[in-house]
Amino acid sequence: SSKTFWTTTGMFPQEFIIGFPKRVKISKVAIQCYLVQTLRIERSVSEDPVGFEQCIEKDLQHTEGQLQTEEFSLPDFQATYLRFIIKSAFDHFVSVHRVMAEGT
Repeated sequence: SSKTFWTTTGMFPQEFIIGFPKRVKISKVAIQCYLVQTLRIERSVSEDPVGFEQCIEKDLQHTEGQLQTEEFSLPDFQATYLRFIIKSAFDHFVSVHRVMAEGT
């Protein structure tokens, strides 16, 4: 919902995990967030959210007063779980407004 968002509690790193009902093939991940400085995305192909491996780590550009929108292409990428780790921020609190994963 565009009317909801997830916010951090003020210290870093912060993380959240998105799980799929089964292993899926993902071609692209997009995120809309606010005041995130360094973002890492990890994946797990296990039945449980364990054994994560790093896929992407990126420093995002500061966009004063606007949401940050980042897209990551992931060729030949499979996952059962995605873990998003906000390693650092431009302020004490950040927010995540939307996460989208495209694939089959």
